[in-house]
Amino acid sequence: MKSKTIVIALALSVLPVAAHATTGPGCLRIVNVAANDVLNVRAEPSAKSRIVISIPANNYGVLALKGECTPKNIAWGQRWCPISYSYEDGTLRGYVKARFVRDQECP
Repeated sequence: MKSKTIVIALALSVLPVAAHATTGPGCLRIVNVAANDVLNVRAEPSAKSRIVISIPANNYGVLALKGECTPKNIAWGQRWCPISYSYEDGTLRGYVKARFVRDQECP
């Protein structure tokens, strides 16, 4: 009986499963960056922090907001936003200035 249960469990584990939707709110687009320039994603919310990745203004990856842009006591454009950037080679996390991103639907 035990071996039959294992066989059934293994068979069920290879059945296709519906993928979760990746569309909807929560993604960002790059703005205020010249077409021939890049958006620098920083390791920490500081212009002095190391650059994790530089994303071309016409990027082909998915840029997603991963929390609130802070600190809240300063002007919106000066805040740092935690993001993730998913692209062909993987996913990276970091921070960008709010003035360089705007909300958009996820692809």
